[in-house]
Amino acid sequence: MLQRLAVQTDGRAQTQLYRRLRTVTRAEGPFVESNGKRLLVFCSNDYLGLAQDPRLIAAWKQAADSSGVGSGSAHLICGHRREHAELEEVLAEWTGRERALLFSTGYMANLGVMQALLQRGELCVQDKLNHACLLDGAQLAGAVLKRYPHTDVESAERQLRSHDETCALLATDGVFSMDGDIAPLRELAALCARENATLMVDDAHGLGVLGDDGAGSVMEAGLSEREVPVLMATLGKALGCSGAFVAGPTALIEGLIQFARTYIYTTAMPPALAAATRCAVTLARTENWRREKLQVLIRRFRHGAEQLGLPLMPSRTAIQPLLLGDAQAALDASRILEAQGLLAVAIRPPTVPQGQARLRITLSAAHEEAHIDRLLDALASLRLAGAPV
Repeated sequence: MLQRLAVQTDGRAQTQLYRRLRTVTRAEGPFVESNGKRLLVFCSNDYLGLAQDPRLIAAWKQAADSSGVGSGSAHLICGHRREHAELEEVLAEWTGRERALLFSTGYMANLGVMQALLQRGELCVQDKLNHACLLDGAQLAGAVLKRYPHTDVESAERQLRSHDETCALLATDGVFSMDGDIAPLRELAALCARENATLMVDDAHGLGVLGDDGAGSVMEAGLSEREVPVLMATLGKALGCSGAFVAGPTALIEGLIQFARTYIYTTAMPPALAAATRCAVTLARTENWRREKLQVLIRRFRHGAEQLGLPLMPSRTAIQPLLLGDAQAALDASRILEAQGLLAVAIRPPTVPQGQARLRITLSAAHEEAHIDRLLDALASLRLAGAPV
């Protein structure tokens, strides 16, 4: 088995698809230090610039002083602390749901939800560009997984009608992690209402960024808990912390506590992390200037990219993919930018489809306009105009 794995790994290296770890030795605002070099980062998911906010750090320290570091156990044993319960209440209220339940990661949340909701042989319909954990969750649950072309509601309808089972789950990203575009949530909600299907939205990249107070893509679309009964979002992106939660009606949350194996059989997140995240939620909700600034930066970048004729994909979110097509071209572009002090990682298959390698450029409220201009100047030097779009 190890020999086979080594051969497969070598194959990745031969096709320019080999993944390498990068060690960051210091982080300071939108900059990191790696391999002795200071780099301006355009690949972080810290969309609101909260990850290093001193108020989050103070909340972590205060909770760690009183509660220690690790929770010591699973939630259902003795690991569910006051900090966890308080964070769940805040998240439920923010997203307009009855209840919320914390998970250690977004991957575990999606696997746990699908394993609890879907029975073997039931239908799960998903967008083809959904995050890997949604796809894995359906497969591990033994569901019949059917995928529709990206954001194609008519195809989703045909997939739902193709199965005789009375129970069906339609799952979609709210904001797609590699393309940055937003799912047609209103249309999907209307479809699920017509077909008596349950709608699940993974809003990992929408929470904190979209909506009047950052409550995410579902709230921006004006959809209630009745229309989107299953909402998952992560705490490690716009909120600058780590972990995830599922929010919805009490029946969903109580069911997950009973049947979601990735919740039942894992250690609860550190209570200090929950305290820091609660602080982050407060800041994300009240400091609207962060979202406003982010939108200014997005518009500045897109305007500059358009003037340069760059092959930028359509997106109004913090994720701004620059489609280059060839994996080697994406690698070369990333390396040239790094030589100029900029970090924008190349995303290649299998993370994205064949022929759609790209630079996944992400913007943050921690950036300044001068940083955007520096990035645009560096991209202009790559002479990418005319690359595939």
